Amino acid sequence: MAKRKTEHRAFEAEVDQLLQLVAHSLYSHKEIFLRELISNAADALDRLRFEALSDESLTAGDAEFAIRLEVDAQAGTLTVADNGIGMSEEEVVRNIGTIARSGTREFLRRHGDGEEGGPRPIGQFGVGFYSAFIVADRVALRTCRAGADAGVAWESDGRGGYDLERLDAAPRGTAVTLHLKRDEREFLEDQRLREIVKRYSDHIPFPIRLRSRDDKGRPTEEWETVNRAQALWACPPQELEDEDYREFYPHVAHDPNPPLAWTHHRVEGRAEYSLLLYLPATAPFDLADPNPQHGVKLYVQRVFVMEEPERLLPRYLRFVRGVVDSSDLPLNVSRELLQGHRALDAIRAACVKRVLDLLDELAAERPEDYAKFWAEFGRVFKEGAVEDAERRDRVLRLARFHSTADDAAAAPAATLAGYLERMGEGQEKIYYLTADSLAAARQSPHLEIFRRRGIEVLLLTDPVDEWLTSWVREHEGRPLQSVAKGELELPAADDAEDAEDAGAAAGDEGEGAELCARVQAALGGEVAAVRASARLTDSPSCLVRGEHDLPPLLQEIMRRQGQAAAAPQLTLELNLAHPLLARMRADAARFDDWAWWLYEQAVLADGGVLKNPGAFVGRLNALLAGPADREGSADQEAS
Repeated sequence: MAKRKTEHRAFEAEVDQLLQLVAHSLYSHKEIFLRELISNAADALDRLRFEALSDESLTAGDAEFAIRLEVDAQAGTLTVADNGIGMSEEEVVRNIGTIARSGTREFLRRHGDGEEGGPRPIGQFGVGFYSAFIVADRVALRTCRAGADAGVAWESDGRGGYDLERLDAAPRGTAVTLHLKRDEREFLEDQRLREIVKRYSDHIPFPIRLRSRDDKGRPTEEWETVNRAQALWACPPQELEDEDYREFYPHVAHDPNPPLAWTHHRVEGRAEYSLLLYLPATAPFDLADPNPQHGVKLYVQRVFVMEEPERLLPRYLRFVRGVVDSSDLPLNVSRELLQGHRALDAIRAACVKRVLDLLDELAAERPEDYAKFWAEFGRVFKEGAVEDAERRDRVLRLARFHSTADDAAAAPAATLAGYLERMGEGQEKIYYLTADSLAAARQSPHLEIFRRRGIEVLLLTDPVDEWLTSWVREHEGRPLQSVAKGELELPAADDAEDAEDAGAAAGDEGEGAELCARVQAALGGEVAAVRASARLTDSPSCLVRGEHDLPPLLQEIMRRQGQAAAAPQLTLELNLAHPLLARMRADAARFDDWAWWLYEQAVLADGGVLKNPGAFVGRLNALLAGPADREGSADQEAS
């Protein structure tokens, strides 16, 4: 390859600063450079394939398109070569000498952006090419435009300028040789290169070849193809078997277990993209991580761009794994951070719809598998009822809850639609109870009148439920009502026994009011009010929060964040018909002990923590001991 006179030229427009930005700031992982160079090579091959449709002579003598990776361990170089369209000297100066100038963009301008049958180049050659300086301290390029006789040699250390030589003869295409930095010699290892190609460029539609080695590790004349060069998600779904999807799943999900379900669609028309989304069978280890590392991978023209879960799906679907491949998305200089774009918004909406459709299908046709899904991901999925107002009703229709109507040992199976169907005559509200655990919920005294009356209550035991019920106030026109908040309004009693129970629970209005006033006085400012209960049939007391009080979990979150949370307006409700209250009336000497004991046992039943457990134990022991001890009682009061 004969050379002519070497010419040194300066870069344009503050190249030193731009090179620092490209090499040190634009890319999160240094191996990205190989993806960039392979993408540029695939771009060049795609462009030649298109131009050869009208001029077959451009590929004469070398019609097999390929990308080659060649390592010279002794020289410390890695070469990425293609037999694509190549560049003329003018194109080299314009596209490489000026950073961020896009030969791809110029080509599309001349041939029509997105024109039917035209090429679909990827990215901007100038910026992607300069990612080589992440790992190399010197980069050399040899290129020859298809149909031309002479080539061009370009070389630079990235420090303000480059050397340009004209070559009398050169093979068609482009070869980029990286003189690797001493601490980047890992990219001379064949296995490392295979890993990078597998991760980022496995589905480039051209073979990526690496020179084979003999038993002693010496390079041979044979070349090994290291990428698949075929995207499963780009195949028509009708041509694939279930086993194909199962085999592909571990590669995209980093999960050795078989998937629970999947959905695969190819969309053509104004927007073109393919999506293949999986529901895992088991929750990933980072499900609760606020910044999960895995999600749906975004490809553009089968080149891996990013794997940022929230880009393609909302957080409440962060457990979904899969691939989206678009033909319409542009890439910015980093190729990792996409700017706001309507095509991406449309793809995101389509992904959400397909996942919800899949869950609808699973719930209707495979209820056992849906139960498995809910056990693993239900508490995450319910976040959508708060975060996704547009799809709130749909999320709520898919939600499953424990209920007083189901088996205590069963998985949550109650739906809001089923609850509405089971509502009795005159019932206008959807009743629910939040608790720290299912056992605590089922034993809550707040449920007593509901059990007596046969009114179903949803039992919400996930931490997210407190957040959910503070935002979701109604469903299908029916308000949601906590059975542990505010004054209770129940449907009218439908038989004489219920009416009699309600009257007995209320007790004598005058006597009850006097008793409640005495209890409140004994408790001082510990509660906002004391009143007769319409909730209780078996327990002597319970605590009720104000209708607009924040749930305890949200109050705790606010306190941890240093925010002031309004004190809850707790009300102590008393079952005036309970025998213990009759004993309290009769035991005037220990009335205050009884009042405190009723309050503290209500705190415990509500899942709260006592301020002074020792005093509670002392009071309880004294009450169990029998006759009043006025001095002991006074000592307990002082404590």
